[in-house]
Amino acid sequence: MPNLDAAFSALADPTRRAILARLALGEATVMELVEPFDLTQPAISRHLKVLEGAGLIVRRVEGTKRPCRLAPQAISEIDQWLAMLRQALSANYDRLDDVLAAMKT
Repeated sequence: MPNLDAAFSALADPTRRAILARLALGEATVMELVEPFDLTQPAISRHLKVLEGAGLIVRRVEGTKRPCRLAPQAISEIDQWLAMLRQALSANYDRLDDVLAAMKT
């Protein structure tokens, strides 16, 4: 997971999270992504550059357009890391349940 730090840094910004949420619905161009925000096209493009650098999105050239889409591998890597944390928390709660059960008897 080499881009995990970059991915979480990119996700720290609410605008970038909103862009990713929009891209979860499907591919979109920069101009389509600009519509719901009170931001300029260059500002959205800078956000997209950060997301692309973090490996969270991929862009392709289609004439003069550059549609963006989610990069499934990056999302999968984040999910794997979070699964490790969920597993650790679950083990902690299981141990706590054991301690509480022992205290009752």
